[in-house]
Amino acid sequence: MLLHHLGIWGVFVIAFADSALLGMPVDAIVAAYVYQDRKRLLFYVVVASLGSALGSIPLYIIGYVGGETVLRKRISEARFLRIHRSFERHEFWALMFPGMLPPPMPFKIFVLGAAVFEMRFRDFLLAIFAGRFVRFSALALLTLWFGPQIVVLTGTVFRRHIYWVLGAMALAGVLAWVMWRGKVSRRRGEPG
Repeated sequence: MLLHHLGIWGVFVIAFADSALLGMPVDAIVAAYVYQDRKRLLFYVVVASLGSALGSIPLYIIGYVGGETVLRKRISEARFLRIHRSFERHEFWALMFPGMLPPPMPFKIFVLGAAVFEMRFRDFLLAIFAGRFVRFSALALLTLWFGPQIVVLTGTVFRRHIYWVLGAMALAGVLAWVMWRGKVSRRRGEPG
């Protein structure tokens, strides 16, 4: 088996291949590695996140070279405009949030969008790494708690209840932003 020969680096290879257009079962691989070797949980999460970020580079190059034409061929005009607006407002979050979500979220469309809308390359890599780090950390913790079958369960829940999941994530994001703004406001109100 290929993963046996790759050892602890199998997570990196699969995450890289998944992001570089191939579509691999990266969540199942991360869950299996974490479940079998709990002591290296953080290592697997970091390596999978790094592999995913670096594996997105070829798609970024395709989007950068192919421009809008490549992206417009794959999505409707309305969706193109929504993605463009989200990158104009908060480009880091526009890429990080989709990076946190498991399939069937069409993450590669957002990677192409980052290139088309000329997101800085450093920010591009950081946003993907951060989004994947959150995703794989949550997956690793759920795997330790429930076992590797959680991958199938979360995939099913996400597919069947995508709007509820996205709504809950949006609500959590808004609440986090409100709490952060309140903290900043209180700091400004205090005597310096």
